[in-house]
Amino acid sequence: MSPKDSASSASSRGSGAFTPARIGILVLFVLLLVFIFENTRQVKIRLIIPEVSMPLYLVMLITAVIGGICGGYFVARRRR
Repeated sequence: MSPKDSASSASSRGSGAFTPARIGILVLFVLLLVFIFENTRQVKIRLIIPEVSMPLYLVMLITAVIGGICGGYFVARRRR
């Protein structure tokens, strides 16, 4: 193997860390965090019968986690 081949394979491995998809996901994650922590007031949430009062950022964080889990499950299921 020539030094040229090993240099090109090393550079291709290092460039895979920041793909456009990963950068997009990172930007969306940062925007999600900014949005969540800008909304810290208390809100009342009613789910069928019980009414609960909690910070809005916590409600949005829980919703984002549930959405991420459902989305991850959907993507994993489609790949099978």
